[in-house]
Amino acid sequence: YKGEIVTMSIEVKNVSKVFGKQKAVDRVDFSIQKGQITGFLGPNGAGKSTTMKMICSLLTPDEGQIRMGRLDVLSHAQEIKENIGYLPESNPLYKNLYVREFLHFMASLHQLKNKKERIEEVIQLTGLRKEAGKKIRDLSKGYKQRVGLAQAILHDPDYLILDEPTSGLDPNQLAEIRDLILNLGKDKGVLFSSHIMQEIQAICD
Repeated sequence: YKGEIVTMSIEVKNVSKVFGKQKAVDRVDFSIQKGQITGFLGPNGAGKSTTMKMICSLLTPDEGQIRMGRLDVLSHAQEIKENIGYLPESNPLYKNLYVREFLHFMASLHQLKNKKERIEEVIQLTGLRKEAGKKIRDLSKGYKQRVGLAQAILHDPDYLILDEPTSGLDPNQLAEIRDLILNLGKDKGVLFSSHIMQEIQAICD
């Protein structure tokens, strides 16, 4: 599947999701291309996170279809998860672990063969070199976001799904995370959500 996925986009077609009587997502259509940062703009509660979770196979669409190349998210969930890096808005981290220890744990979950080399590569790429020996709980929010991005790219996925990754950051942290995402978007397909128009304008293609 890998070669097939690399050359294809993610296609979201006529997708809807209902929770009880609440229609969270209503017939959404868009695509995510490799080498491009796609903005996903909407107010809080608009259904952005729900849509992102459906792309990542964490929720099942009630209507419509999501495909990566010729692979459907329902029938090929595992293959698609292996090719997506996901950073949820809550950025759940094991805060009692050291940065390098956390990334080693995540690399084990992904069953990476070159764990040590890849962890060091990702630490360098996300600017975590000086913080790698600290416990996650002792990091600033900006560096916690870097750790979240590091775990999302650890398995070298073709696509990144980033849910409000700049929310709550101060101006300096915001600029640093923005630059990091712009760099990652050069060769990956990135879906970047925000409720702030200026953020979408600054970062997205």
